[in-house]
Amino acid sequence: MDLGLSLNIASTGLKAIENELATTSDNVTNASTPGYVAASPVTSSAVVSGIGVGTTSGTSRLNISQPLQDALYQQNAHVAGLTVTDNSLAAVSSVQGTTTGSDGANTIGTLTNNLQNVSTAFISLSNTPQNSASQQGVISAAQTLVSNIHTLSSVYQAQRQGAQDTVTNTVSGINTDLTTIGQISQQIMLARTSHANTTDLANKRLEVMQGLSSKLGVTFTEKPNGDMLVSTQDGTRLPTRPDQLGLPDGQFTAPNASWPLSTKATNLTPSMYHATDGSDKGVPGIMLAGRDITSHLTDGTLGAALTLRDNTYPQMQAQLDSFTYTLVNRFNAAGVPLFTNGTSSSLSSDPTKTSPAGLVGLSSQLAVSGTYQQSPYLLTAFGADNSHVNFAPNAVLNQVMGSSLSAVSGALAAPSTSLGPDGTQSTGYEGTQSLVQLATSLTTSQAGVISTASSNLSTATSIQTSLSTKVANVSGVDVNSQMATVVALKNSYSANAKVVSMVQTMFNTLLDAVH
Repeated sequence: MDLGLSLNIASTGLKAIENELATTSDNVTNASTPGYVAASPVTSSAVVSGIGVGTTSGTSRLNISQPLQDALYQQNAHVAGLTVTDNSLAAVSSVQGTTTGSDGANTIGTLTNNLQNVSTAFISLSNTPQNSASQQGVISAAQTLVSNIHTLSSVYQAQRQGAQDTVTNTVSGINTDLTTIGQISQQIMLARTSHANTTDLANKRLEVMQGLSSKLGVTFTEKPNGDMLVSTQDGTRLPTRPDQLGLPDGQFTAPNASWPLSTKATNLTPSMYHATDGSDKGVPGIMLAGRDITSHLTDGTLGAALTLRDNTYPQMQAQLDSFTYTLVNRFNAAGVPLFTNGTSSSLSSDPTKTSPAGLVGLSSQLAVSGTYQQSPYLLTAFGADNSHVNFAPNAVLNQVMGSSLSAVSGALAAPSTSLGPDGTQSTGYEGTQSLVQLATSLTTSQAGVISTASSNLSTATSIQTSLSTKVANVSGVDVNSQMATVVALKNSYSANAKVVSMVQTMFNTLLDAVH
């Protein structure tokens, strides 16, 4: 083996070690970077005509298990979506009142509790119909019930609006992530044509993919040329660059917050909904190249916000509007019109029209009759001499608050299907129940939604933690092992440097001998 070959072998060794050291240094520096995947340098021996001539350094390899990474992306979306849902529903839980006691029998401030207080006030009034304090007690209890219903309706609408605002903001973030992925992919494809190292670019793209996976349920597919394809969970392609839609590049500077998805901000009312047939019903869809793809966008922050906006809160509103209608209707039928729709118009039973023409939004318009508020004595006044009797209180207790078939069926049954402005909502429980039972069913149904979201979030977070640990074991940076590698590289570098120095000395000796 000649000295030139020895020098070449040692020199390539030094270059390989420098490459390994750079990769190790990059790993250590990014040890706490979310989504960062550790890289391993690729070094191989160089052989020419069967003779070893040193080493060559190839493109570093990312330590990644694709199945594990895909599972983590999916779980990221699930946890993010449940977090949005749980946080939103917490506002509803806070105004539903409290239940105490192991049997759940004691309630404070619930819809059922406030309705029972109205019943109790009527019992007191039936015992002392001429007592002004008893008369005023009914009005006071009725006003508290109305206030409770208004609060619930207001919270549903506020949280639905919050979900709509989240949709608008998240679409912008998704666009930024998609176009950033497209921009980095383009750089990776260009670098691969010249056989340049793309691990840093790939890691930067992985960071963006990690963030996108929380905003929306997506899948990622890397093409052989380094390009990245992004799809929704049902396979709908989401472009990352104009050329993926057959459009010319250069339409905008990436990253871009307004392409490829588009939607618009709006202030929602109970009568608005997102129409699946493409018509404008007030709630904007999410468009891709002129096509509404709202139904294809699931899970993650965006999917959860869409579900809250288009399903969860519309159903809660429909449940409350149905209860409110039944409350007014049954009091009217008993001849004690204590509650009104807030206008001089007659109560309408149309389930899809907006109050006062129908049930939609009725709960926010509910009011205690102005006549009874001004003259509470009319609750028991009867006859030409306005003598006070307990006819009205008894009618309320026996009919309005009753549970007999005649008191809860037919025209007195609570609307339970074809509710909401689009007619697709239902209460999820029978309408042939007493008012107290209806109030309890409403609260129980909504409490179940809240409890399920909280329980699912806890389970999903645990799974995410487990997956994150497994991914970190495969892809994460173990600083201790990396530092051990640095020590080993230092020793190898010193050894190769000594070889170079020795060869240099031998060359000098040879030159001196020649001269």
